[in-house]
Amino acid sequence: MKLIDAINQRHSYRGKYKQIAVPREDLITIMKAGLSAPSGCNKQTTSLIAVDDHRVLDELIKVMDSPMLKTAPAAICVLTQRINAYRDKCFAIQDYSAAIENMLLTIVGLGYQSCWFEGHITDDDRICDRMARVLNVPDSYELVCFLPVGIAEDKPVAPKKKPFEERAWFNTYRG
Repeated sequence: MKLIDAINQRHSYRGKYKQIAVPREDLITIMKAGLSAPSGCNKQTTSLIAVDDHRVLDELIKVMDSPMLKTAPAAICVLTQRINAYRDKCFAIQDYSAAIENMLLTIVGLGYQSCWFEGHITDDDRICDRMARVLNVPDSYELVCFLPVGIAEDKPVAPKKKPFEERAWFNTYRG
């Protein structure tokens, strides 16, 4: 698949997944794409854990309490470390966001679907901390995102987007 096609076909998928395992080679490809993302001052604040053991996946999904994830055959958990680059500037959010987008595009390029789960797990109830305990994540890391990975049972539905002309201009703002 061409990159521009993956970009245009990538949509958050919140449906059921087919019960077909995701080969480790594909999970490695997805994670390598994530770790190839740019990193502010090359601090490399993003780390990843792929989960393909159904017992561990079931524990994570139980902690997340999200019925739509129950059929996901695999997932990738995104971890970050708050490492300052210079003058108290930390680019961890930019780093893991770039890594997540690289992985989402790779997921689609390989024929799978996913959805970026962050706000649900990092909210005030800190579900991410319980997920981190399931995965034995050290306290120096924060679990910030959960990406289910699998073959979609249904076709992803594209959200309605505003017209290009309402959000993009040349040379000056034209809104």
